[in-house]
Amino acid sequence: MQTIQGKRVAILSTDGFEQSELEVPLAHLREAGAEVHVISPKSGEIMGWQGKDWGSAVPVDVALQDAKASDYDALVLPGGQMNPDLLRVEPAAIAFIQEFWSAGKVIGAICHAPWLLIEAGIVDGRKMTSYASIKTDVINAGALWSDAEVVTDKGLVTSRKPEDLPAFCAKLVEEIAEGTHTRAAA
Repeated sequence: MQTIQGKRVAILSTDGFEQSELEVPLAHLREAGAEVHVISPKSGEIMGWQGKDWGSAVPVDVALQDAKASDYDALVLPGGQMNPDLLRVEPAAIAFIQEFWSAGKVIGAICHAPWLLIEAGIVDGRKMTSYASIKTDVINAGALWSDAEVVTDKGLVTSRKPEDLPAFCAKLVEEIAEGTHTRAAA
């Protein structure tokens, strides 16, 4: 496994995240050597969603109001339907994502999380994938959508669903190891 020792990664999430889409990248990135913080507008803990019901709680490391994008090398956005839908109406969450993008830092988004990228105004002209049910949303926002387990465009890493997590996590580590990216307008 490639190492990203010394790198810091933020996972932005709230209640209703797809359990595996937060927990698997969290474990994988830590195993690769990164310091990883779960960041949320809520403090204490957030509840996952697994299958057709609530899953397990995950502790929040840093409240969104106290988080600074400049403290991190990359951002991971887990999916699930509820989580990104709740976050995309949070101005602080969208501003946080935009700061990572403007700084050329790696951003990973899986499943329904590309809704957050759309809200942040950063998908136009980018190669991406997403969960099938939001394909039209992603295309209408100007992305070049493809049905692949992982799609990368200048540090923007996207995947479709939990089954894609091995490829998603491996690509995240690879992109974080490479560092920042220059992003010309599409």
